[in-house]
Amino acid sequence: MAALLRYASKCQNYSLLDHGARRFTEAVSAASALFYTNNSRPLKDLVQVRSISSSPESLDGFNDMVLGRTRKYYMIGGKGGVGKTSCAASLAVKFANSGHPTIVVSTDPAHSLSDSFSQNLSGGNLVPVEGVASPLYALEIVSEKMKEEFQSSMRTGGRNSVKDVMDGMGLGSMFDQLGDLKLDELMDNPPPGMDEVVAISKVMGFLDSPAYSTFTRIVFDTAPTGHTLRLLSLPDFLDTSLGKMMELKKKLASASAAIKSVFGKQDKQLDAPDRLEQLRESARKVRDLFRDPDSMEFIIVTIPTVMAVSESSRLCGSLRKESVPIRRILVNQLLPPSSSDCKFCAMKRKEQMHALKTISNDKELSQLRLLEAPLFDAEIRGVPALNFMANSIWK
Repeated sequence: MAALLRYASKCQNYSLLDHGARRFTEAVSAASALFYTNNSRPLKDLVQVRSISSSPESLDGFNDMVLGRTRKYYMIGGKGGVGKTSCAASLAVKFANSGHPTIVVSTDPAHSLSDSFSQNLSGGNLVPVEGVASPLYALEIVSEKMKEEFQSSMRTGGRNSVKDVMDGMGLGSMFDQLGDLKLDELMDNPPPGMDEVVAISKVMGFLDSPAYSTFTRIVFDTAPTGHTLRLLSLPDFLDTSLGKMMELKKKLASASAAIKSVFGKQDKQLDAPDRLEQLRESARKVRDLFRDPDSMEFIIVTIPTVMAVSESSRLCGSLRKESVPIRRILVNQLLPPSSSDCKFCAMKRKEQMHALKTISNDKELSQLRLLEAPLFDAEIRGVPALNFMANSIWK
């Protein structure tokens, strides 16, 4: 393990001294096979990265994830900096190489999927990923674009629509007194997670089209814990808030129609499509998906430190409170046993074993299936490297 740490330190020093690709490639030349594809040789011969294999018992269970052709969704989440993106990308590669047409979606505003795949995935559109057996597409959500779509729906079907009806009745001044609805605030400052809800609903929408009906595995790389928890609770909030807004709008529209009928006037506003109802229905679909044990599973990713495990325990409790299906926890960056006299290595290993014991004694986390991911001696980037990582974890 001391050799592994010396090698990792060497890579870090080169990266700090020179951000250029040439110098960094020289620093990790021992693992250069990770970044190139050669169809004439098997992957195991190409990959030179060293890792620590976990016990078969801790890694058993991928079969139930890959069996069946019905569509399933997997959300990968946890504390920031624990390797969620690499784990999500490796799972997507594993699914694709197991015969499942797959889509991996990043809902984290600070996207890392492009870096993980060593491919430009920006732009907010599905991009095909090369080098896998079955179709694999990646999508990095453009949060600003999702925010604009939400605001457009609110202005078309929400605040302005209600205000137009009240103005038509000569009651425009009363609209400003409806402060409890906080329509302006909801439009101009959407609650955290709103862009992800809109994006996930759009993903679900285009998956219903014939062109994407063959995709059977969808992997979401989520934002850090706090943001994810707000995302999971937001559909209920939207259902309630938009429901109140729609009820008020219908009552006012009905009263307006009655008044205008006396004067023989028609209210064309009533014939307009209600985008507010569409937005509410989308939020409901996302909420139902989050709680569907047959279609959805949330996988917690953590690292072997007591602090990270404690946050993972709170996340697990919150997920259960929201009725989100959760069956697995993946502990990333585990060190191997050390046979050297490296005191630092021994102390880190001891600290990690204590963290694993904390998981086994935790009332929330002990109920989950434990997956262990090794600490690799080179950065995991590109499909060959992700495939190697996937075969080390998802067994």
